[in-house]
Amino acid sequence: MTSEKDETSDRVASIIDANLKLVYSDLVQEELPDKFKDLLAVLKAQDAEAKDSK
Repeated sequence: MTSEKDETSDRVASIIDANLKLVYSDLVQEELPDKFKDLLAVLKAQDAEAKDSK
């Protein structure tokens, strides 16, 4: 036998879960900012230099 409080908690948890999934889905679809792309390019270049020096 579930109490009304448990049902409310389950409903709230379900709503929170659905909203978090929506936010995450939106973020995943956004393009990577230029600053991050530039940083990744620098890191890749450094990695390539490190491999070449071995």
